[in-house]
Amino acid sequence: MPETTTLGDELTVSVLGFGGMALTPVYGGAPDDDQSLATLHHAVDVGVTFLDTANIYGGGDNERLIARLLVDRRDEVTLATKFGIHGDPTDEAGGPVGPRGDAAYVRQCIDESLQRLQTDVVDLYYLHRRDPAVPIEETVGAMAELVAAGKVRHLGLSEVSAAELRAAHAVHPVAALQSEWSIWTRDIEPVIAPVAAELGVGIVPFSPLGQGFLTGTVRSADKIGDNDFRRALPRFTGSALDANQSVVDAVVAVAADIGATPAQVALAWLRHRADDLGVVSVPIPGTRRAARIDENLASLSVTLTPEQVATLGQAGDAVTGSRHPDMSSVGSHQE
Repeated sequence: MPETTTLGDELTVSVLGFGGMALTPVYGGAPDDDQSLATLHHAVDVGVTFLDTANIYGGGDNERLIARLLVDRRDEVTLATKFGIHGDPTDEAGGPVGPRGDAAYVRQCIDESLQRLQTDVVDLYYLHRRDPAVPIEETVGAMAELVAAGKVRHLGLSEVSAAELRAAHAVHPVAALQSEWSIWTRDIEPVIAPVAAELGVGIVPFSPLGQGFLTGTVRSADKIGDNDFRRALPRFTGSALDANQSVVDAVVAVAADIGATPAQVALAWLRHRADDLGVVSVPIPGTRRAARIDENLASLSVTLTPEQVATLGQAGDAVTGSRHPDMSSVGSHQE
């Protein structure tokens, strides 16, 4: 069983988490709910008990799926969910999708999530995206009221700047900052990670394997499904794809040297890098297969030399292309 660690605000979680978005159609193909439930049970069985979802994943279906796990295992799970993206991305006729953070919406969303999850409290409640039309102090103030009401235990933020993290933390302690972070995406390292370390806020990296950069070398359908999602990302098009393949090659070379898989090397690098920056980091890789959970867990036993960490970091510096076609909602405001 893996050990635990403490994020901010004294929130104790497993040292590796599970990203529930992998169990939705966003990566291609409709996942089988029974198989997905079996994967979730396996995660908890082996000690990956920090489960991450969001109200928009599958239009709420991901929360409903996790509710089936919680029926018998709620006390074993540290449950995180998110709100703050208005609209249903699965409903093409339903109008635009965008951030919303007013106090009334905060209260509405938690009640809806609790109903879907069939639980009375969420352990970690994230603001999924900051609403630029609403002061972050107002949004976090409303979230803090949920803590006082006993509906939420800890607060988190996703894809915010250092200044926004400071402003939110002044209203209520922030347990975790969720942002994309991997060898391929290091936006948060210069300014945001040091501020998180200063404030005692843990970091929860999503896409720690690089949005499928390792597809084709270690994993395929369980990570991305088909190629449509990847091909929509600038980093996987044209000359950027060719340039970024060199980073994959560096990861594969280190993996071959130490007898690990490329995924394990990518996760081990992130662990070493977080230690270097003085932050507590708990990645949340997602998968549809139980075997991949075991593979990811084994990364905790992988130790890289300082030279290997530096080599991989230097390779990551060469990544080109944006991580999304439209960066306005995923960190274009970051330092």
